[in-house]
Amino acid sequence: MHCALYDAGRCRSCQWLEKPYPQQLNDKQSLLEQLLAERPMGEWLPPVQSAQQGFRNKAKMVVSGSVERPIFGMVARDGEPVDLCACPLYPDSFSAVFTLLKPFIARAGLTPYNVARKRGELKFLLLTESTQGGMMLRFVLRSTNKLQQLRDALPWLQQQLPQLKVISANIQPVHMAILEGDEEIALTPDQALAERFNQVPLYIRPQSFFQTNPQVAADLYATARDWVAQLPVNSMWDLFCGVGGFGLHCATPEMQLTGIEINAEAIACAQQSAQQLGLEKVSFAALDSTQFATSREAVPQLVLVNPPRRGIGAELCAYLSEMAPDYILYSSCNPTSMAQDIARLAEYDVIRVQLFDMFPHTVHFEVLCLLSKKGGTA
Repeated sequence: MHCALYDAGRCRSCQWLEKPYPQQLNDKQSLLEQLLAERPMGEWLPPVQSAQQGFRNKAKMVVSGSVERPIFGMVARDGEPVDLCACPLYPDSFSAVFTLLKPFIARAGLTPYNVARKRGELKFLLLTESTQGGMMLRFVLRSTNKLQQLRDALPWLQQQLPQLKVISANIQPVHMAILEGDEEIALTPDQALAERFNQVPLYIRPQSFFQTNPQVAADLYATARDWVAQLPVNSMWDLFCGVGGFGLHCATPEMQLTGIEINAEAIACAQQSAQQLGLEKVSFAALDSTQFATSREAVPQLVLVNPPRRGIGAELCAYLSEMAPDYILYSSCNPTSMAQDIARLAEYDVIRVQLFDMFPHTVHFEVLCLLSKKGGTA
């Protein structure tokens, strides 16, 4: 992938851009194998590759410059703004949106926030695209001072960009490098962006997490579904479930499934999908996953975990070791914390591992790992 911003030294987010893509995959696979070298391995499956550009469904843009000439991108270490509208990770469809947002900001009078002066209103623009063609746009503002001006100007933007199905304003009043605040204000009647992976309906709400590489995410969910379908199970937990991508793929009419996620927005998405699919034995709740699990006196046959980068941790590992579900399916965006957790689960065999290259040109990747209780049926 060629990137003029990288060549000019203006953006180095893609740390591995100079490595040929096959070498990136080999290096990631080698790192993963090193991290799991202490455990006997049942089966290594080949890495799932990504498109090398245009794969990212989300842009997180710092807004700087002036109200007449806003700049979307990031602020370099020297304090200079860097325009990232031409970043090759974004799909071509983003370009038209960025082009129209610049005059819109002037129409709405949304002065970009100046970090040094602690003045201005518009901090970030967050743009997400569904594979179904719709988009979600979030304006991150310092306060509600310009909210009415934003509302008044929106009809023009919506006429120009009918693909904007979900629009909201997030209020982030703190003078810190925090992407968003707690308060979200809906600016369109619909606040759930429709998505669909492998014929499974999914929804993205403004404050819910969703994978940024749809093609690889769809492959990841489909693989989890295929692995679970091979297991003799009819009950499972989906912990740290997000919008329910894993659980909804693995669910069958017979499967008793409980999905747990602390983010209420994500749970609303998962519940909407489950209702649409008519899954009567599936339930989702907005709770802390570790507290939910460790307060239960019995476990299902399968526990699926998809934790944040910190992993599931010692407390949940100890609980799973004691309660001993037949299988654990572990999805991780941090192989180091995953390896630490797997080392704690000494009573389990590692049956199958596969790397998913969710983040090309960086050191990061996703992993799916199937564990089986020792002495059980693999």
